[in-house]
Amino acid sequence: MPLSLTVALSRYDRTLAVMDGRVAIEGCDATFIDLEPEEMFHRALHHEEFDAAELSFSNYISLVAEGNSPYIGIPAFTGRKFRHSGIFINTRSGIEKPEDFKGKIVGAPEYQVTAVTWIRGTFEDDYGVKPSDIRWRWGGLQQAGRKQKVAFTPPKDVELEGIPEGNTLQQMLADGEIDALISPRAPSCFEEGHPDVARLFPNYIEVEKDYVRRTGIFPIMHLVAIHRRIVEANPWLPVSLFKALEQAKSLAYEDCAYNNNPRITNPWIESYTTEVRQLMGEDYWPYGFEENRETIETFLRYHHQHGLSGRQLKAEEIFAASTLERSRI
Repeated sequence: MPLSLTVALSRYDRTLAVMDGRVAIEGCDATFIDLEPEEMFHRALHHEEFDAAELSFSNYISLVAEGNSPYIGIPAFTGRKFRHSGIFINTRSGIEKPEDFKGKIVGAPEYQVTAVTWIRGTFEDDYGVKPSDIRWRWGGLQQAGRKQKVAFTPPKDVELEGIPEGNTLQQMLADGEIDALISPRAPSCFEEGHPDVARLFPNYIEVEKDYVRRTGIFPIMHLVAIHRRIVEANPWLPVSLFKALEQAKSLAYEDCAYNNNPRITNPWIESYTTEVRQLMGEDYWPYGFEENRETIETFLRYHHQHGLSGRQLKAEEIFAASTLERSRI
């Protein structure tokens, strides 16, 4: 009898084929729940509602480091994004470049957010700005009352405070109560064209291309993980789920490169895909452990240095052992 499995994922082109049934998870009868990341992470980490789910890379690593993660990861990285585009400034703050962040008040939805962690690490590696150089504030981006998904005590040299009750980061940025914001989502004040709100890097695409040329890193945001109780009862499942997700991603690659009528609703998608392949290789959104080792190890370094994990994890510790190597024919 197939294993009944409840899987929470966001609906991307790279997950669509497994969610709509074109790709099956061998041995499973899967029910998929399509959720926005914030709701999915909250429900998975606070209530353990799903047998498998897409998780925040940072939150997951925090739990693994503490030794109490209810989930075990597989190296299927459904969420990835360069994050230079996610840095917003109040233009009256005096900020013109990353070095100007020293001494400034900077908001983030949570200090532990994966995107924010990548930017903090990039600021230190590329511009010499340490997390302790910045005065951090956290809270809801668009809605007041956001809660932290994983308990966290900041390092002693880092100033981190919650924003006042009833406030939102986007309004505080517009009003100049914070100097800048680092966020996975653009604040509504920016999208609505507020005259005092801008991106730190208006040319973020060129900045991000330079970053990947220099480092070879395509930042990981989310991974897929399976509840430990399910893996203990079904040790074959991590590889089976990984294979299905990789096959679904391969079908998405085909759609992006299709050279007749575009299958993606963008008239120049074929040209864009060719450019990305030239810059990042044929497998430009890689899954797998060894294919991503350098990126994983870089993030684990940032995570520990920023006080989010109490010890420096080894990359091998965060995935099901059966997914660390691929079988070959």
